[in-house]
Amino acid sequence: MSLYRSPYEAYPFLCDAGEDLRCDFELLTDEMTSRTGLLRSLVKDEALKAELLWVCELIYHMNPTLRTRLTVTEEECAHLLELAAGWKARCGERCKLFVLTQGCEAACVAHLLRVQGKQLVRLIYRWVEKGHEVPDRLLDLANLLSGYFFYLALHLNEVEGVDEVPYVSRNYPAR
Repeated sequence: MSLYRSPYEAYPFLCDAGEDLRCDFELLTDEMTSRTGLLRSLVKDEALKAELLWVCELIYHMNPTLRTRLTVTEEECAHLLELAAGWKARCGERCKLFVLTQGCEAACVAHLLRVQGKQLVRLIYRWVEKGHEVPDRLLDLANLLSGYFFYLALHLNEVEGVDEVPYVSRNYPAR
């Protein structure tokens, strides 16, 4: 069976074989950058807007990694760790809760980005399971992005005066 290739194809790798996860990785990072831009449009703080623009660019630099190479530097990874740690420190007691993902619109977008960071980690692990090597830093970045957006979601709710709603699992005991 011959695969039809539209002359209007939006991205040249969309027809990659199903087991080739590179295009999936690129689409997920593309969605994350788009959603980071959406989050940026929802915040008023100019310093945070600048930070989110930096994060957006960082994710785009991750985008071609599986197809080419990782160009995100150790210094950039360390800076993302600093940013995440800073938001975590500002959130204080809010970070000690397992919370429902609700609140102001910006926090909800940040929570969606948090989940996409986890999806990115999962996709990278699937790529490695297929026998490909990836730099450890790529996994660190994807995990850090998830944490960064979680702490940011807590902060954004706090700024808007929205209380976190604790979640107590019926399946897992409290730690």
